[in-house]
Amino acid sequence: MNLNRRDLLRIAMSLPAASWLLNFRALAAPFSKLVKITDVKVLGLDNTGDGCLVRVDTDAGLTGYGEAAYSAQGARAAIELMKPSLIGQDPLAIERHFYIMTATQYPFMAHIPTAGGVDIALWDLAGQIIGLPVYRLLGGPIQKDIPIYGHGSVPNMLDKGACRAWADQVKAEPDGITTFKFTGLVSNGGAARLRGPATGATLANAFRRTGKGGFPYSTTLDGDDFERVNQGYTNLREAVGSSIDLAMHCNAQFDTRSAIGLCKAIEPVNPMWIEDPLNARYSEAWLELKRSTRVPILTGERLELVAGFRPFLDNQVVDVIHPDTACAGGITACRDIGKYAGLTRTPVAFHSGACSLVKFYASIHVAAATQNLFKVENVLGAFRGNQENMAQGEKPAVRKGVFPVPESPGLGLEINEDWLRAHLQKGEKWWS
Repeated sequence: MNLNRRDLLRIAMSLPAASWLLNFRALAAPFSKLVKITDVKVLGLDNTGDGCLVRVDTDAGLTGYGEAAYSAQGARAAIELMKPSLIGQDPLAIERHFYIMTATQYPFMAHIPTAGGVDIALWDLAGQIIGLPVYRLLGGPIQKDIPIYGHGSVPNMLDKGACRAWADQVKAEPDGITTFKFTGLVSNGGAARLRGPATGATLANAFRRTGKGGFPYSTTLDGDDFERVNQGYTNLREAVGSSIDLAMHCNAQFDTRSAIGLCKAIEPVNPMWIEDPLNARYSEAWLELKRSTRVPILTGERLELVAGFRPFLDNQVVDVIHPDTACAGGITACRDIGKYAGLTRTPVAFHSGACSLVKFYASIHVAAATQNLFKVENVLGAFRGNQENMAQGEKPAVRKGVFPVPESPGLGLEINEDWLRAHLQKGEKWWS
């Protein structure tokens, strides 16, 4: 029998995956078939970007919460197709539900970002039924204090005074975060702030090259762009010194030549990574970029399931993968993705973005059971709209650059319903 490298990777992947699934099955066995799913609902919020909340109800009065990486309208339609295979079923049969939700074929292809939201809710329910936090069900903890990275916001990176003011402010913050990512392009006005859902129209307007200092979007960059990037990141590095790590955030909008040029522009400041400089899907452009730079490359927030990450990992074109816990297919998928990445010793960071505490908590739990963990993206604080207010009681906080994994059953999040009602998307009904 002739086995190539990819065959060996597939075989090796099945071994660690089996161990954590066996752990979960053993914990779940005494509670099997005691609870049934009665409904799956969706709620759109006005401050979660292109995502929405998912709720799975049961006949035992327990409720699990998840978050889909899709609009409420779209997720609601996708869930209607999933309901026949979920209603009346045991919520602890997560492996079965995951397969059915993600393997749907003709006449409808599976919608992974919505299936991911349901999967998160099922794990939340499983923890509540069994009486353990999700990370314990996943075989953790490997670490209980999860390293967090944040977002930098300097009005004008070409202004050295503005960079120094930002550095002084960040160093005085109690959260102690020491890794920040900034816009992929630099102009006199900095990055445009998007308000409300990031629709195609608002993105097009925000990214249009206006000549007035907004976010200058262009597929192909020129020498002036590279010079501004180099100067802006040089100013930042001078302002923060060596105590803070800097990274570049892109939106998968550049061609290969421009992505290589951006890497050359920021390489002198020793960046932690460049994020999503090329189109999200794998192509040989990623290989060319990897061969052309020493800047670490990070991508993955719009990739789905292990299959989406495989070509990046098999061809070793990225230094860090960055799955979104909902978009990638939920907690189940992210656990498998992390295991597969571990075969090539590739670190895993988790994308949170403009989401609620539900997806953030889900990422924290997977991170606690991931041996090749890098960092989790922060959603707390004013920059992300103070999402910590979604929690009932004591507000969660990052301290000394880490977030402690919740210890209560399930995701460990008690939701403040008054906060939810105050942030309903326009035209949305309460758990319609």
